[in-house]
This record gives sequence, C-alpha cells and structure tokens, in this order.
Amino acid sequence: MTLLNIILLAVAIGVFLKLRSVLGRRTGHERPPYDPYSDAGNPGGTNPAGNDKVVTLPTKRPRAAAESAGRGRTVDAAGDPFAEPFEIRNRWRGIAEDNTPLADTLSAIARLDRSFDAEAFLGGARAAYEMIVTAFAEGDRDALRPLLSAEVFGSFEAAIAAREKNGLHVEQSFIGIDKAKLSTATLDGSRARLTVNFRSQLTSCTKNADGVVVEGDPVTIREVNDVWTFERDVKSRDPNWKLVATGASA
Repeated sequence: MTLLNIILLAVAIGVFLKLRSVLGRRTGHERPPYDPYSDAGNPGGTNPAGNDKVVTLPTKRPRAAAESAGRGRTVDAAGDPFAEPFEIRNRWRGIAEDNTPLADTLSAIARLDRSFDAEAFLGGARAAYEMIVTAFAEGDRDALRPLLSAEVFGSFEAAIAAREKNGLHVEQSFIGIDKAKLSTATLDGSRARLTVNFRSQLTSCTKNADGVVVEGDPVTIREVNDVWTFERDVKSRDPNWKLVATGASA
C-alpha cells in the first residue's frame, strides 16, 4: 500500500463518519413519508402538524347541511341561506324578475312539479295559441277539444255552431306571434294557472254562403292582442295545460 492510497482511504473514512453523524441511521421506526393525495390517518382533511402550506380541497357539501333551517331552501353559491336553489331559479330565469310574486309562484310550481320549466311552457303556449286560433277559424272541434277546458270548449263550439247555422265560414291566414309574455301566475293547492299575453298578426274575414265578405278583410294584416290563461294540476301525470279563460288586451 502506497502512501497515496493510505491518504485516500483516510479521507473516505472521514467523509463516511461525517455523513453518518448528519443523516443518522435507519432503525425501522421512522415516520412514513407524507402522501399529499391521501387523507388516510388524517380525519376531517386537516393539515398534518408542521405542514401549514398544504391546502385540503373541500368535499361536496351534503344536501342536509345546505338546507336552511325552517325554510327548506338551499344555500346558493353566494351564501344566501334564503335564496331559491339554482335548479329552481333556473326554471324561470329570463321569464320573471327576481323577488317578484310571479317568480315566487313559478318557484312554488317548480317545487311541486320537477319537470316544470317556464320557458318550455311558453314555447308550448305559443304552439297551442296558433293551433287553437287556426282550429277555431276552421271549425275543427276535434282539434280544439283536448286543448280547452270544458267551459271554454262550450263557448267556442257555440260560436262555431252559430256560424254554421248562418251559412258563414272564416278564411284566415295566421302570420305569426310577435310576443308571448308570461304575465301572472297563481297556485291554489296543486292547481296552477298561468296567464300569457299574446300579440299576433293574421288576416281574417268571414264570408257567407255566396262567398261575399261580411266581416273582416282577407288582405289587410291586423294585429291581435289576447290574454289567455292556462291551467293544470301540477301533481297530475297528465302534462298538458288547458286553456281556461280568454280575453283581449289593448
């Protein structure tokens, strides 16, 4: 062994002893390394002692904890304990103003009927309006019957019968609906009534048996403003709304 080898060996032994004094020795009782993706051994998601830079993500809030005491309403994203849950508000959003009697009644309807949606209702009301106006002009009782309440059907049928008795018929061209606005809503038990203001355009005239115009104008487009009320038992399995009242507006 040369002098150089002896010197290198002494240096290596010194380095080993130095590292051992700094790092220590494994005894088999060391704490396992912390796993930041597991809450095992850490109930409630609290941070381990001394690890104040770890942020635990919140879990999904249980529904029961989100219920407002005595109100039965869910806390919304803004933390308002008295606000309607988003899924309820979203069913009339854009149709009614917040904190109005109309919005409150639509919310009550939505809580009773989970399928209710104000915008979808208005779409159906528009379609029903055109069908009813057209069927009445044509005297189509079969098309009218399922869309009207018994009382309204009786009135429409009487008007159709009077035209037929006098040899009159209506010629009409339905152009379109300019406006359909949900104006009021009421809820009596489970029976809901929704009133819609319609503004439509059409041409219409009444002719006698000889084809002579006795009322109206077959060419001039006129604006019609109607106020119609639809009703439905929202707990019924029948999803159809029926026309229960008609009127005109200025």
